[in-house]
Amino acid sequence: MRITLVEPRAPGLHVFSRVRLPRLGLPLMATILRDRGHDVRVVVESINAVPLDFLADADLVGISTTTSTAPRAYALADLLRQSCKGLPIVMGGPHASFCLDEALEHADYCVVGEAEESFPMLVDRIANKQSAVGVPGVAFREGSSIYVGPKARPVRLDSLPFPDLSLIVGHERMNMAPLETSRGCPHSCTFCSVIQMFGREYRLRDVVSVADHVARLPFSHVFFYDDNFTALPGRTRSLMEELIKRDNRTCWSAQVRADAVLDPELLRLMYKAGCRVLHIGFESVNDATLEEFQKRLSVKETVEAIHMIHDHGIRIHGMFVIGSDNDDADTPRRTVDFALRHGIDTIQLMMLTPLPGTSLFSSMKEQHRLIVSEWQYYDGHHVVFKPARMSAYAMQYQVMKEMARFYSLKHCADLAVRFDLRNLFYRLYGWHTIRDWLADKANQAYMAFLRDSYSA
Repeated sequence: MRITLVEPRAPGLHVFSRVRLPRLGLPLMATILRDRGHDVRVVVESINAVPLDFLADADLVGISTTTSTAPRAYALADLLRQSCKGLPIVMGGPHASFCLDEALEHADYCVVGEAEESFPMLVDRIANKQSAVGVPGVAFREGSSIYVGPKARPVRLDSLPFPDLSLIVGHERMNMAPLETSRGCPHSCTFCSVIQMFGREYRLRDVVSVADHVARLPFSHVFFYDDNFTALPGRTRSLMEELIKRDNRTCWSAQVRADAVLDPELLRLMYKAGCRVLHIGFESVNDATLEEFQKRLSVKETVEAIHMIHDHGIRIHGMFVIGSDNDDADTPRRTVDFALRHGIDTIQLMMLTPLPGTSLFSSMKEQHRLIVSEWQYYDGHHVVFKPARMSAYAMQYQVMKEMARFYSLKHCADLAVRFDLRNLFYRLYGWHTIRDWLADKANQAYMAFLRDSYSA
């Protein structure tokens, strides 16, 4: 079969808009299907937008969506169904998994949860014109009811191939390679859906195969997509040693918890193996908020981690979430003050976003605190609920104001004076992104909506 898999574009500017980094589910799925004899291509709209007739030239189209990309995913699916009668449309990804009824209004089938075993089985059934009844993790409508197959079992990562990124249309425009070496997370942050999607069990790829794959990649930079790259420090050390054995020249970055890298020897190995940036979910500079989020982290550990990481020559991208019931309108300012005081290289101040599939979404919905139902605003850059200790407008305004302060030209000039060119590049990148976000008419209209409706 000719199969086209689509990752819809994000609804607006965000901190990674210019990085051209695809999610890994579709390239991995395409590799599996290619190896089974299918003609497969992946369209990542943020990398290479393509016309509708390109998508329609297929025997089956699969669309993977997060919550903020759901409107675009649904629009694509509806256009294809209208213009290509009989073309099977399959929807997957986190949002489709947690909003099954909604997704099936736009697609013939939905794949719930991990799809590496379910989707190829569904493709075989469709190719042979057979019913999808009994396929694990697959749902579809039967008249007025929805049929949902048995729950798909968690896949063993070492049974999967590494994704062939050349299957992405326009892959030559990518400036770094994404790579996943683990799934699952032993923690239970209230705003995160990782456990609901991938489970609590921490599943791993063999470190030797990972190191071999990194050595073969034609990219100078790799981003490890693992939700918690250093969850098992002993395993991380083994991977670092394997990368060092291969004289790895590839620079890489990864997502980690602050408390998982409070180990000088581990950080030394990580730097030697090519680590140059760590993306850390600090979440808050308030211990009460960290407790509310069930983060199991303290501000003291955050400070220790920042200084220890910097002492080993590794830069930090600090990720903070604003909007807990313990936060007020002054929290964004205190957070940026903290980031500047401790020399965090780059930051994200994200709005707390109640995503479907999280306990946060369930509680916000029960409390009638959600203020918009349009999914494109659930991107971490728009306030979509009523905060407890400030207005929705105050939260939106203060977060954007403080992001602009962190990425101000004044702080860029300070870096230029110190000849810190690498950090200067990223600060200018951030300044440009924030400026464009604030100038966007849709964002201005949204802020006006919050001001007029939720400023009290």
